[in-house]
Amino acid sequence: MQRRTLLSYSLAAAVPLVALTVCTAPVQAAQPVLNVAYAGVMGPVMDKALGPAIAKQEHVQYEGQGAGAYGLARLIASKQINPDVFISITPGPIRVLQKAGLVSTAVPIASTEMVIAYSPQSPFAKDFEAAAKGGEPWYAVLEKPGMKFGRTDPAVDPQGRNIIFTMLLAEKFYKQPGLMQKILGPIENPQQIFTEPSLLARLQSGQIDASSGYLCAAISHHLPYVTLPPQINLSDPAMVKTYYDKVHFSIKLPNGKTDTLSTQPLVFYAAVLKNAPNPKAGEAFVQLMTSAQGQSMFKDMGYGPPVGAALQ
Repeated sequence: MQRRTLLSYSLAAAVPLVALTVCTAPVQAAQPVLNVAYAGVMGPVMDKALGPAIAKQEHVQYEGQGAGAYGLARLIASKQINPDVFISITPGPIRVLQKAGLVSTAVPIASTEMVIAYSPQSPFAKDFEAAAKGGEPWYAVLEKPGMKFGRTDPAVDPQGRNIIFTMLLAEKFYKQPGLMQKILGPIENPQQIFTEPSLLARLQSGQIDASSGYLCAAISHHLPYVTLPPQINLSDPAMVKTYYDKVHFSIKLPNGKTDTLSTQPLVFYAAVLKNAPNPKAGEAFVQLMTSAQGQSMFKDMGYGPPVGAALQ
């Protein structure tokens, strides 16, 4: 908006006489903006499918911003950004905004599961391919010398937390004590941690061999992957109390406080912000995502159906 204003000012200053002496043709009003902040993993489905669909349906200019959901939630809560709609994976980031009084209800719109994505250019690609078919255990491949593994920051991104939970659950499921430490090292490991867009770019280019991933992201980015059992892939809400909640870990948050974390099911939730500049378009976008048309777009990009109840 600022750039358009400056441009208009520059043009007006350059041709003042024309503006005064010539009858101008009617200027079409600019379309209202719909601003959506979403978990970074959702980039392809948001910007290539749902965004263009809502722009056409509601005659709005769609603007999407993808990043780690916890990081976005904190920016929204501190009023540093002001989107119309916020879309999170897992309930945690939504709770941040509910606590800040900016969200009342968030509805489930899709789901996914944890996988191990790998680069087809990796020297370990054939090992991962064999693991995907039930050969050598996937965790044994990740323990090989020279393996370069990538993940996101658990302080700002749910995926960064979820891969840690997956590894802790894998220790129990496969009876492999110390598995997480062998593969991930310390919880905050600078050699492995990248931003989500950078992580995918490095994986696609072969700079890293494998990474944490969501099934929807692996499919939408056309990356090969190894699926994981439901006991460790965090996809089944029915397993939260009986299985997933058996593991916890602590992390230092950006505010300096230490928090002990528990698992949360991999469900995507959408909410219209109470201070949304364009709440009408925001509500229409949430309705689109939960409609048959929106659900078809999610399915085409590798997402599962929404599960569980709304977050009140």
